[in-house]
Amino acid sequence: MTAGTTETSVLEFEWEPSGPLDLQQTLGTLPRGSSDRTIMLAGNQAWLGLATDAGAATLRLTVRSHGAGPHTVTATAWGPGASAALAGAPALLGGNDDWSGFDHPDFHATLPRLVTQARRRNLALRLPATGRMVDAIIPAVLEQKVTMKEARHSFRFLVHKFGSAAPGAAAGGPVPAGLMIAPSPEQWARIPPWEWHQAGVGPQRSATVMRLTKVASALERLAAVPAQEAAAKLQSIPGIGIWTAAEVTQRTHGDADAISVGDYHLAAFVGRALTGRPVDDAGMCALLEPWRGHRQRVVRMLGLSGFRKPAFGPRMTIQDHRWH
Repeated sequence: MTAGTTETSVLEFEWEPSGPLDLQQTLGTLPRGSSDRTIMLAGNQAWLGLATDAGAATLRLTVRSHGAGPHTVTATAWGPGASAALAGAPALLGGNDDWSGFDHPDFHATLPRLVTQARRRNLALRLPATGRMVDAIIPAVLEQKVTMKEARHSFRFLVHKFGSAAPGAAAGGPVPAGLMIAPSPEQWARIPPWEWHQAGVGPQRSATVMRLTKVASALERLAAVPAQEAAAKLQSIPGIGIWTAAEVTQRTHGDADAISVGDYHLAAFVGRALTGRPVDDAGMCALLEPWRGHRQRVVRMLGLSGFRKPAFGPRMTIQDHRWH
């Protein structure tokens, strides 16, 4: 696409994934709540607002099934970054995600029945690889040590105030009104302290975001290295720990092994699902160790199994410091 491309210029291609593809399940981990305006999922269609090296882009993904035959994905993109957005579409839809080791009979025989049953019902799930480091790590930082409700409010507030409209999202355009592109590293860096405060983001998390904006180019290069190496390098940045690194590589690399150690609920959920009793992070890691290399796949299948741990115990308290 040339530099003179306008917001209404359109590029399109079709891609046939190897095997079934469930768009909602595959991309469902990417939106930061139902109010996330940078990605909209509805039925067999997804809309994403993206910032690429070539400029802003809107990406529409439509999945069509053909009876018992293969699925077809139509990817359509608007804006100066349309070519880059289309190039990343297959990986975004799990085109590089290989379940053959997980589904091998010898490995499958080691899995709990809860997991194998969930896998049989969810053969169209793929692990997405966005390749977009900054877009994954900043929302993850906003989710550190707060409730999901707080974090999603903060992200929505900041995107709405400091992000930009996706190409074609103007009134009367082909793109859904309200589709947004998250702030660029430069835009994140210019957010003043009082706006972070208004968004409910404390100084520790906002300072981490500021550090990330200063090394944004280096962060983006981590998309090209193996997930384990990327996670280790992320953790060399002050304010980024094992939980945040896992939350990032799960999305950017389609990391089939990363588990969110330090999550407020995950260890207890995994423990109860596998043993009937809650465990701590060390206990969760021990339980999942036999399936190293596929631990994230096991966790995803447990989440899709229908199992729910008992709802008792303290909840995290939402603390509103914006008016202090």
